Amino acid sequence: MTTIALLGIPYDEASSYRHGAAAGPRAIREEFERARSYSNMFTETGVDLARPGLLMDAGDVVCGTAAETRSAIEAAAAAQLDQGHRLLVLGGDHSISYPALRGVHARLGTLDVLHIDAHPDLYPDLEGRRYSHASPFVRALEDGLIGRLAQVGIRTMNPVQRLVADRHGVEVTTMMDWKGPPRFQFERPVWISLDLDGIDPAFAPGVSHPEPGGLSVRDVITVIQRVEGRVIGGDLVEYNPRADINGCTAPVCVKLVKELAGRIAA
Repeated sequence: MTTIALLGIPYDEASSYRHGAAAGPRAIREEFERARSYSNMFTETGVDLARPGLLMDAGDVVCGTAAETRSAIEAAAAAQLDQGHRLLVLGGDHSISYPALRGVHARLGTLDVLHIDAHPDLYPDLEGRRYSHASPFVRALEDGLIGRLAQVGIRTMNPVQRLVADRHGVEVTTMMDWKGPPRFQFERPVWISLDLDGIDPAFAPGVSHPEPGGLSVRDVITVIQRVEGRVIGGDLVEYNPRADINGCTAPVCVKLVKELAGRIAA
């Protein structure tokens, strides 16, 4: 039976604006426990996440300096795969995706990535920082970790990032071109990277970098459910409890964790 390890990474030092996403893993776990009283643990696709052994809390990565944290994330991700687990990472800012992908790649080889976000995160560097939360996918592409990168929800593309996207053949679905949730068929193992600010802040205001004009929660769930391929893991990043309004983003996080876990378990 598949076991999915929930790995928290309470790190937001790579954020270029608000901080607070480091509190995300703890807040998501707390809401997950509350959800047992107002919902059940079934996903929409019928997976019972309360089934013994399906979900395992792997605790939090101990974060230090930026370099120490990247190394710790990479090692922790690889260790979970060594134990035969699949992996669902709770962030933290989006910089954590790069070392997590390094750890997974070391065990499974080249991955395909579905990236849901308002931002392409393709800056070669941001304000001189190569490991900014605005740069994880540049680093991953440069390292050959990703074979195919498909992005959904983008609405902040600029010429610098467009150049990188074109150079690496990134498939970008912008909100300007949105015609409903697309279907993706992947050949390699798939990692789903879900930045909460891909969702319109009307539905999820608790983010560090709100960008109006985004996806609905329903849109994101449908995109996840339509993925064809072997989903081996993913991350949910950039939830900032400090920026939330009446705690309304926390249940969104729980819903998305459930549907991601259900897709990984499928």
